[in-house]
Amino acid sequence: MSRVVCAGHVNWDVTLHVDDLPDPDGEAAITHQSQAGGGSASNTATALAGLGIDVSLLGSVGDDQYATLARDELDSVGVDCSALKSVSGETTVKYIVVDEDGEVFVFANEGVNEAYDADDLAEETLAAADRLHLTSQDPSTAADLAKRARKRSIPVSFDPGRRLDTRAYDDLIREVDLLFLNEREADAVESLLETREFPTVIKRGNGGATVRSPDGRITHEGFDVDASDTAGAGDAFAAGYLASVLRGRSVRDALADANACGALAVQSPGARVDLSLSAVERYRRDH
Repeated sequence: MSRVVCAGHVNWDVTLHVDDLPDPDGEAAITHQSQAGGGSASNTATALAGLGIDVSLLGSVGDDQYATLARDELDSVGVDCSALKSVSGETTVKYIVVDEDGEVFVFANEGVNEAYDADDLAEETLAAADRLHLTSQDPSTAADLAKRARKRSIPVSFDPGRRLDTRAYDDLIREVDLLFLNEREADAVESLLETREFPTVIKRGNGGATVRSPDGRITHEGFDVDASDTAGAGDAFAAGYLASVLRGRSVRDALADANACGALAVQSPGARVDLSLSAVERYRRDH
């Protein structure tokens, strides 16, 4: 069975759905609230596990109750946490506010979700991987991990997320064999994308997604869905795409599977969605 190593943030998310975003000194009603694990690496790892892919997670948590909750949740879905580092300090907690249109606003404490480095990933864990998937993290750590993977001819994918415009990811953007960006991110680094020799997957939310490569473009128009919570949708999309590629499916099918995963995610509260191969196949069949 294929194995992926996901590296990046492991958080605890507190999600509040509100009926409106208040003006200063105003007030809004909370219509739903929940707590669960979060962080792009953690989200992608759990989605991959649900899709039947063996997955290991490299990241760091603190020594508090949120670390225990995060570990227990990851263990329960079959994510290998042997590379998850525990350090003294606070696990990163993110407070996610979701408005009535499904748009997401994030507030976070600094936490310890970057208190690991490339050497915390055991050589035998990396050697057993069919892919290394990097998400938002310290650029030097990401670069070191990518260098180790390339020495073993292990493919590297990267989904930089919200911090793309504030961190020095240029070399990774040029070099990784598979890059995931949304439209805003792609516009911000268009000059770098023009120099890439490898595929870039551009996510357009309800508008589907496109794979750009030197050989041309392949597009899937996505699914018409009313989003109730967009948190974690990009991570679910990446997991769906990676799982399909690892199973040898075509780029078109991988895009369709990824869009189905994203569609399922935006209809679920919080950054986590209960994915399975049967759920993805059923969604594609019914839509």
